[in-house]
Amino acid sequence: MSINLLDRNNNTAILLAGIIGLIVGVGVARFAFTSLLPAMLDDSLELTFAGVLASMNFVGYLSGAIFAIFIKDINAKVKYFRIGMVLCVLTTLSLGLTTNETVWLIARIIAGFGAAMALVVGSAIVMTKLNFEDKTKAMGIHFSGIGFSILVTDLMSRAVLVSGENWQTAWLVLTFLGTILAVYAIYILSFDHEIKQNNVTHSLDKSLFSVFVIVLILAYFTEGVGFVVQGTFLPDIINSLQGLEGYGSFTWTMVGLAGIPSCIIWMRLAARYGSVNMIMIAMLIQVIGILIPTLTNNVYLNLFCGVLYGGTFVGLVALFMHLGGKLGGQHPVMLMGALTAAYGIGQVTAPLYSVALVHYSGSYDYALYLTAAIVFSGVVMLFFAKNLQHAEQL
Repeated sequence: MSINLLDRNNNTAILLAGIIGLIVGVGVARFAFTSLLPAMLDDSLELTFAGVLASMNFVGYLSGAIFAIFIKDINAKVKYFRIGMVLCVLTTLSLGLTTNETVWLIARIIAGFGAAMALVVGSAIVMTKLNFEDKTKAMGIHFSGIGFSILVTDLMSRAVLVSGENWQTAWLVLTFLGTILAVYAIYILSFDHEIKQNNVTHSLDKSLFSVFVIVLILAYFTEGVGFVVQGTFLPDIINSLQGLEGYGSFTWTMVGLAGIPSCIIWMRLAARYGSVNMIMIAMLIQVIGILIPTLTNNVYLNLFCGVLYGGTFVGLVALFMHLGGKLGGQHPVMLMGALTAAYGIGQVTAPLYSVALVHYSGSYDYALYLTAAIVFSGVVMLFFAKNLQHAEQL
C-alpha cells in the first residue's frame, strides 16, 4: 500500500507535517538557541543578556499560548499556524544577519509567539485532521516531534560549527532548513475547503478550581522552572565542568534522543498507573538529572543527565495537559490555559534568577540547587494534595 505524503487527508502525512511543524517552531525558533549558546558565549554574547533573551522568548511563548486559547474557529487556527511558521523563519534569519541587541530582543519575543502557534495551534489542527477513533497514541507520536526538534536542529547546528563556520552562519542554515520544512507543514496542515463549525462557548466555571486543581497548577509552575533552566543552559552547564569542555553539545544530543519516545512511554504508563503518580515520578527523575552536574564531573553521568531531562520534560507536558483536559470536563481549554500560564511564568522567571546566581557564585551550582528544590516542592505539593483529595484514580 503506497502512502501519499502530499495528501492533506492522509494520517501519515498529517503526523509528519505536525512533527515538521514542531521542528520549525520548537526546534529552529526555540531550542536551536540552546545548541548555539556556547558558541555565542565564546564569541561576544554576555551570559546575562542570554538569560534575558531566553526569558523574552518565553514571554512571547506565554502570550501566544494564552492567545491560542481564544482561537475557536479551525479556519482561524490554520491562518495563525501559517503566520507562526513565517514568524519562526524570519526571526531566525534576523539572528544570522545582525548582532543588534534590540533587534534580538524583539526577535526572540516574536519567535516565542511563533513557537506557540506551532505547538499549541499546530497540535490542535493535527488533532482535528487525524482520522482515528482514538487519537491518544497518534498524538503521542506527534509530540515526539519535540524530541526530533532538538535532535535535528542540534545536529544541523553542530555540523555547521564543525565545518569551521561561525554561529551566525548556523542561524542562516537553520533559516533555510526552516523555510523548506515550513512550506510542507503549511501545505498539509490546511483544509481543501473552509470548514463550517459551530463554536460552543462556555462561561467560566469557578467550581473547576478545586484545591487539587490549584495544586496541580502550582506544580506545573515548578515544572516550568525545571524545564527552562536546563532547556536554556544545559550545554553551557556541562562545558563549564572541569574536564568536560566541549561535551555540552553531546549532552544536548542525548536530550533530543531521549525526548523522542518519552511522551509515548509516559502516556502509556499513566494509562496503567495513573497520571498523578507518573507526574510525581517523572519530576523526581528530573530532580536527579538537575543535580548530577553539581555532584560530579563524570562524563557518562553528565551525558546521562541529558537523558533524564529529555526523557521527562516532553512527557510531563503531555501528562499535565492530558490531566488538565480530563479534569476540565466540558471546559478543558480553561484548565489547560491556566496550566499553560503557570508553566509560562516559571519559564520566564527561571533564566533570570539563574544568571543572577551564576554571577553571584561563579558557577551554575546554586541555580541548579534552587531549581531542583523548586521542582521537588511541586512533587511534595502533589503528594499531599493527592492524598487529601483521594485522587488515586487520576
